[in-house]
Amino acid sequence: MIAVINTLLFIISIAWFLVIASAIFSWLYAFNVINANNQVIATIGRSLYQLTEPIYRPIRRVLPNFGGVDLSPLVVLVILFFLEQVIRSVLAPALLAP
Repeated sequence: MIAVINTLLFIISIAWFLVIASAIFSWLYAFNVINANNQVIATIGRSLYQLTEPIYRPIRRVLPNFGGVDLSPLVVLVILFFLEQVIRSVLAPALLAP
C-alpha cells in the first residue's frame, strides 16, 4: 500500500512541475523572451499546452474573467496541494494503521 501512496504523490509532483513549467513558459512567450519561431520551443510549448489545458479548461469555465490574468494555474496548484495533504494526513495513516 505504501507503493500506491508514493505513486500518487509522485504523480501529483509531476503535475505540479508541469503546471509551473507551463506558467513560466507562457510568461516567457508573452513577453517575447523566447523565440516562438524556433521549432524546439514551439514543440515544448505545444506539449505543455496539451498536457495542462485539459486541467485548466474546467477551472477557466468556473472562474470569472480577470481581464487577461489567468488564475487557473494557481487554482490547480492549490487543488494539487490539497490532494497531497489529504493523502499524507488522512489516507496514508488510515491505510497504514495496524
